[in-house]
Amino acid sequence: MARPHSEPFAERACPLGACDGSGWILGPEDVARPCECRAQRLERGRVRGIASAIPPRYRGVSFDRPPVSDMARDMASRHVVNAVQSFVDDLDANLAAGKGLWLMGNTGTGKTTLGMLVAKAALAAGKTVAVYFTPKLLTQIRQTYQATESEDAYHAFFQRLTSVDLLYIDDLGSERHTDWVVEQLYALVNERYENERSLLVTSNAERDVGEGQQLLAEQIGARTVSRLIEICDDPLPLFGPDRREQARAVGT
Repeated sequence: MARPHSEPFAERACPLGACDGSGWILGPEDVARPCECRAQRLERGRVRGIASAIPPRYRGVSFDRPPVSDMARDMASRHVVNAVQSFVDDLDANLAAGKGLWLMGNTGTGKTTLGMLVAKAALAAGKTVAVYFTPKLLTQIRQTYQATESEDAYHAFFQRLTSVDLLYIDDLGSERHTDWVVEQLYALVNERYENERSLLVTSNAERDVGEGQQLLAEQIGARTVSRLIEICDDPLPLFGPDRREQARAVGT
């Protein structure tokens, strides 16, 4: 029996070191059986078309390097870094249970950096991940919603967003408030909530978490915020000076 070639893979090396990169293992009498890597690769192919790449600025993020190592020494942010580290240490179980993380604070306190660190760890573990800045996510949803070449474009994109192992939505609440936006965000968050799929979220707040939750509820709807709390528990607070401004000041 010839080895199947119906679904060729872009990656030629087997991540498990078990097959020749084709996704099949040739056994006795030329009978092929699927390699365990096959399901992983087919899943990655199924969610192709979503933004899963870590932006260049964040590709080197690590718990052992600044700014995260500096945040771990800072009494104001140490507990948040420890919580993120614990989430990453138990990543498989957290994603399997649909547990997420919500980071909230003022500008420049490291929310996006920590979020990218979790997304990077998930990708390294072979998980499917979608990474989106909120306005860009909504723009892409609108483009698929209005697509004329295929009336299924919106549903296909929505399905990919709701089926990845981890969906990272950065800067939630920065989008312009409209009924359409509220509806789309609720549909997305609720679908992941009902199917126990993990969410990673960052949002801004000036002074405290309670006020930030209230303002976000006014922006995206109380139902959506309620679902976020169910998935992520209460937001992890990151308040303090703008680390980017501090870094620029040191460099001048």
